[in-house]
This record gives sequence, C-alpha cells and structure tokens, in this order.
Amino acid sequence: MAMYKITLHRVLAAAVALVIAQGAQAQLFGGDDEARRAILDLRQRFDQAVTAQNRLVDENTQQRRSMMELQQQIESLRTELAQARGQTEQLAHDLADVQRNQTTLQQTLDDRLNKLDTSAQPADGPPDSSPAAPAEPVKAATGSEKQEYDAALATFRAGDFRAAQNGFANFVKRYPRSSTAPSALFWLGNAQYATRDYREAITNFRALLTAAPNHQRAPEAMLSIANCQIELKDTRAARATLESLLKTYPQSEAAQAGKDRLTRLK
Repeated sequence: MAMYKITLHRVLAAAVALVIAQGAQAQLFGGDDEARRAILDLRQRFDQAVTAQNRLVDENTQQRRSMMELQQQIESLRTELAQARGQTEQLAHDLADVQRNQTTLQQTLDDRLNKLDTSAQPADGPPDSSPAAPAEPVKAATGSEKQEYDAALATFRAGDFRAAQNGFANFVKRYPRSSTAPSALFWLGNAQYATRDYREAITNFRALLTAAPNHQRAPEAMLSIANCQIELKDTRAARATLESLLKTYPQSEAAQAGKDRLTRLK
C-alpha cells in the first residue's frame, strides 16, 4: 500500500510538472487553444493513472483478503488433523483394551470349563456359610434334559455364544425346576457376557443366586455380576457387589478374585 502511494505521488508530481512545462510552452508560442488541449490531455492521462492506481489497490486488498482466508483454512485443517490424530490414538488404545479383555475373558472361560461339572447336584454348596436353600424342591435331570443341556454346553465350548444363549435360555424355560437349571443360568449369563450383553447377563446371574444361593457356581455368579457392572462403568454398583461377595462367600475362590478387583476399584 505504501509503495502504491509513493507511485501515485510520483504520477501527480510528474503531471504537475508537465502542466507547468506545457503552460510555459504555450505562453512561448502564444497558443491558448494548444495549452488548453494539452491540459485536457494531461487531465485524461492523470485520471487514467488514478483509475489504474485504484484498481491496483483493490486487487491488492482482494489478494490480502484471499490470503487471510487461505490462512484460516490452513489453520482449520491443522486443527482437524490434530483431532484426527488424537482419535486414531484413542482408537488404538481402545482396541488394545478390547484385545486384553478378550484374552482375559477367554482365559476365564477356559478356567471355568476346565473345572466344569456338567452334572452338578443341588446338594453341592459353597465352601462357606451362605443363605439357606430354597424350600421348593427340585427334580433331578432326566435323560432328555441332560441331552439338551450338554448340547447347549457343547455349543458354548465351540465359541458360538449366541447359539449357546438360545440353547440355555430354552433349557431354563422348558425345565425351570431341573437340578441343572442353575448351571444353565450360569452359562447363559457367561454366553451373554461374551457377547457384551451385560444387562441380560446380570439378570440371569441374579436369577441363579435367587433360585439356588447354595449352588457351587453362586460365588462365581456374584463375581460375574460385578464384572458386568464394571464393563457398564457402574463402579459404585460393582463395589457394592464385590463387598457382598466377600461377606456372603468369604472362603470362595471368587471372593479372593473379588478382593483383588475391589482393591483396584478404590
């Protein structure tokens, strides 16, 4: 802008000098008309110079505005790039957590399956004092019941957790008073946990605790409820469940694992 102003001043100075020179020349030769024409011509050229100067100023202003907009776009792109990088890092972190959780889940399921007693009897109780057994009698599993239970369990072992959910759910619905029903509820909850259906898993683990609080899987069911609550980010409920586990089944293996989890929650 300063350079344009200097140029304009130079044009004006040249124009004035030219007027003086032409006026003096007109006086020397005594031609008023000729001097008038020279002045008009000079004015026309001066106006053209001013117009060109203004056009240059406008173009320069537009270029500056365009450069400012471009700079803003660049800054916006930089911000979006930084956000994208942050999201990528978060996704990588979340993926690592999921992989660790899957590994832990698989190990837990393997451990449970290795200790599985497919014909658990209702007389089996936890190795500690626990609530009294329900007064309603249960009937022993028949051959057809055992076949359906074993089929659902085989599906679970094969890793088809959704199909296993259907199998165990149908078993509980068909044989609600069977001696194997608590075990079916336990594995139904585990299949739902494996598919991240944590709320339904909690419902079935609690159903096991209500129907058979003395069952050998009861401590693990309560621990599994806490695990589901942790996955649901309900830390307060998970802490309360773990404290109840330590109080109700203090000598169980699940209680020992629950104590470690409770320490990490604090």
